Amino acid sequence: MDEFQRQAVVASITRDPSEPCRYTPPAKRRDFSTLVGPATSLAPEREHFRSDAADAADDTARSNRLLHTASRTVAEEDPITSRVQDVQHLRRLKEMGLQPTWPEAQKASQQSELQVGNAARLKTDPENMLLDSHGRHHTYLRISLTERCNLRCTYCMPPEGIDLQPEEKLLTTDEIVRLAGLFVEAGVTKIRLTGGEPTVRRDFQEVVGRVGGLPGLEQLALTTNGIILDRHLPSLASAGLAAVNISLDTLLPHRFELLTRRKGLHRVLHSIDAALEAGIPTVKVNCVVTRGVNEDELLDFVEMTRDKPINVRFIEYMPFDGNAWSSPKMVSYAEMKSTIEDRYGPMSRLQDPMTEVAKNFRPEGHAGSVSFITSMTEHFCSGCNRLRLLADGNLKVCLFGANEVSLRDALRGGASDAELRTIVHGAVQRKKARHAGMFEIARTANRPMTSIGG
Repeated sequence: MDEFQRQAVVASITRDPSEPCRYTPPAKRRDFSTLVGPATSLAPEREHFRSDAADAADDTARSNRLLHTASRTVAEEDPITSRVQDVQHLRRLKEMGLQPTWPEAQKASQQSELQVGNAARLKTDPENMLLDSHGRHHTYLRISLTERCNLRCTYCMPPEGIDLQPEEKLLTTDEIVRLAGLFVEAGVTKIRLTGGEPTVRRDFQEVVGRVGGLPGLEQLALTTNGIILDRHLPSLASAGLAAVNISLDTLLPHRFELLTRRKGLHRVLHSIDAALEAGIPTVKVNCVVTRGVNEDELLDFVEMTRDKPINVRFIEYMPFDGNAWSSPKMVSYAEMKSTIEDRYGPMSRLQDPMTEVAKNFRPEGHAGSVSFITSMTEHFCSGCNRLRLLADGNLKVCLFGANEVSLRDALRGGASDAELRTIVHGAVQRKKARHAGMFEIARTANRPMTSIGG
């Protein structure tokens, strides 16, 4: 390295990050051998740029940029550390006997070395990528197949709708299957397909067949609004679908139209019966309870479980972008349970697995069961085993968290399976011990529910 190149590398690290500089994307295959730094911004097409001189000096370091543009979050948690994300630069400073300008660079370098060590271990122990820093092993992956939906539920989609990403920015079937296979190889035993509305994806049945056939997958599940579920049930049963959750917030036709901005209650009710008749082992109904909207129908939903072996799950109203959440609208688990037991008497508590998000009960004499999902009043973070792969290829480690990392960009940049494991492991390691309280969640920028899939 000549003196000009040496100075260029030093300048690119020690410059004020607020200074503008240009960036020319590399044409060569990306190198994903390291995963470093905090997540960057979810703002469209935003990158941490380097100077042209530094790019000319070190093309190898430049090729690692895809890792950093892949790691995204709605809000930067540590803007100082984000200045020194390029670990290749830090290493070159060390080789030249120089010290980084910022104290945080020392910490970033140490963290990067640890992550490199993790990457080496992941090659021989892929299950490691699912273990977070709090000891939680993630064996459940939710995959959003599309952002599109044939309903417009008020708590799920803003009144103005959402800006759908172009199809080329969404995961292809081959990409979904490859990533799903990677997670299953690492220890994921359950995959749930979500949306948007997954059944509106053109190749939905192909995705179901290929994902359901992955060696080592123990359970394939589906979350749907049920509008066109019945037409897919034969292929779903053949693919071994183990469970289906059908979203339904009212049993009144006029209210259904108000909540979903569409007609079709009769089709959803038919799909519930059709799923039972098709022999799907587990059929659940998800009901988001909102004060002043549908809390007066709690007992009607419980009646559905009297003669049908279904599980009705009452969900506390949660804040997401565009759904106008406020605490008075939320009906707590305690209030819902009290209302039901005032009518049916004490319910028997069913045994819940440690990773179960719902509190499960059976009303006396009922064929089915009733559950409560208490995300707002009694979080279940300590037993969380869920990861979310969104339709655009972003991995979301917490439903209420802002941190995301793009596996799509890594895939299309030529990442190997080992390199993808490294990226996943880095994202999982950044998962927090628990999400914030309900009011903090309400103030945190997040995607609309239709983009996450629950």
